[in-house]
Amino acid sequence: MYPICLATRHSMLLAFVALAFNASPVSANDEESPVTKINNAAAKAPVTVQSLRGNISELDGSGGNITVLSGPDGKFLVDAGIAISKDRIKTALAQISPQPVTFLVNTHWHWDHTDGNPWLHDEGATIIATANTKKHLEATSRVDDWRYTFLPLPAGGLPTTLVAAEKTYEFDGETIIVSTIANAHTDGDLYVYFKKADVLALGDTFWNGIYPFIDNKYGGSIDGTIRSVNMSLALATDQTIIVPGHGPVGTRAQLAEFRDMLVTVRTNVAKLKKQGKTLADTIAAHPTAAFDGKWGQSIIDPAFFTRLVYNGI
Repeated sequence: MYPICLATRHSMLLAFVALAFNASPVSANDEESPVTKINNAAAKAPVTVQSLRGNISELDGSGGNITVLSGPDGKFLVDAGIAISKDRIKTALAQISPQPVTFLVNTHWHWDHTDGNPWLHDEGATIIATANTKKHLEATSRVDDWRYTFLPLPAGGLPTTLVAAEKTYEFDGETIIVSTIANAHTDGDLYVYFKKADVLALGDTFWNGIYPFIDNKYGGSIDGTIRSVNMSLALATDQTIIVPGHGPVGTRAQLAEFRDMLVTVRTNVAKLKKQGKTLADTIAAHPTAAFDGKWGQSIIDPAFFTRLVYNGI
């Protein structure tokens, strides 16, 4: 099922994420912004294809993971990556099949999942998202945690099909469920479930083996993220292939491990905050220490993740 050894892929992904996630220029900002580092890394990163099950594949190397269903009706994409990777994404998609992209789902508004919207729209894709995702994409949006201001996408890059609860597509012989997630990573998350293949794409409500970014300013929280993972665990089985927003393609057991990490860190940080500890004191107490060796090897390092959890409680 996985043409590249998962352990090898995991090592490759961590090495890449250590450079920064991926990306393209968005606006002029602080040189030290993680977004700038990610954009610089994406300019050099290869985009690789992993076959999952049936006619579903996953692309990594351009921001968030991209899930691709391909068949006679065209391609159905989950997330768009970063525009600077356009040529490499097009090459990877052509490697899968010559079919055009018909539908594109944005799991949320962050640039590493939506920056490719305009060119994919120009090639004929209908863009699907929540109303809040559209709202953020059509506005100037400052993410203080990243020290970065994102400019609005052009009109062609904005979603035109808005999901308020759940929408089902019959496409390429698949039943595809696109469903909202109550405030979790952001205030506009979606998951996509390919029912026949039993492949679940969770966007950034799941980071496999990596501390996650949680966008407190735009409706996310540690508690909401934990709730969303519990919902996804109820939906998945031991046979479900789970595509995270970042990190290697995973399993239900790995999703449960992610949930357990989140719960433990949240408990540790909440206890310190209740004791009146400042953010600096809480970071100094190393509430993530038991997990840092595995989860803290990315751009979201232990101090950064502790700050996100502390500010979101």
